[in-house]
Amino acid sequence: MGQVPEQLQIPEYLVIGNGRLARHILHYFSLLNIQAAHWYRGMESAIPEAKRYLVLISDNAIEEFIAENLRDKTGIKIHCSGALTTPLAVGAHPLTTFSPDLYTAEKYKEVFFILDANAPDFAELFPGLPNPHARLDPALKAKYHAHCVMAANYSCLLWQKLFHGFENEFRLPPEAAFPLLQQQTENILRDWKNALTGPLVRGDTATISRNLDALEGDAYRNIYQTFVDSYGKETSC
Repeated sequence: MGQVPEQLQIPEYLVIGNGRLARHILHYFSLLNIQAAHWYRGMESAIPEAKRYLVLISDNAIEEFIAENLRDKTGIKIHCSGALTTPLAVGAHPLTTFSPDLYTAEKYKEVFFILDANAPDFAELFPGLPNPHARLDPALKAKYHAHCVMAANYSCLLWQKLFHGFENEFRLPPEAAFPLLQQQTENILRDWKNALTGPLVRGDTATISRNLDALEGDAYRNIYQTFVDSYGKETSC
């Protein structure tokens, strides 16, 4: 018998969605020469068959989309939400942030995937990918994701606040704070348990009080106070 005609071959992956994550995953696959098809709403063609369906759409649309469009598909359904747990698909969260710019193969290979505790083997979910991975109890997933959001997203708000203040209030170049960001990041990566410095660690209540006074009327004053209160509770345990 001859080979199956190319047009009838079932792809290893069908990437569903056309957002930032979908573009990154498709680019990663292309860098590794992994066969993948692509489908998103607005395309005239029907959803094709695939061995694995990567449903890379907004979290609140995943379950409805699978129920309405993939119910009769036999391939493995996979979503990459960090917060969602559903019996309709396996969760595999890529633990990183995706910028508008695409990455190198080396950077993609470093991304850690957090799988649902009862998920199939990583090699079955993502054949061809060499990424490190671990498993998480679905009951802990929402709290895990909350920690990730606080650390990655909300810290970004604080740095944007600093850069905006430098540029618009203090008349300083935002780039002046770049070495501070770089060094703080290096300190965390080198020794995250001992990376915190400043008035909280020193117990310098006078400086903390002056900081809070200076932030009077600023929306971020409450955030500063919450950090002070939370740090006090954590260290007293």
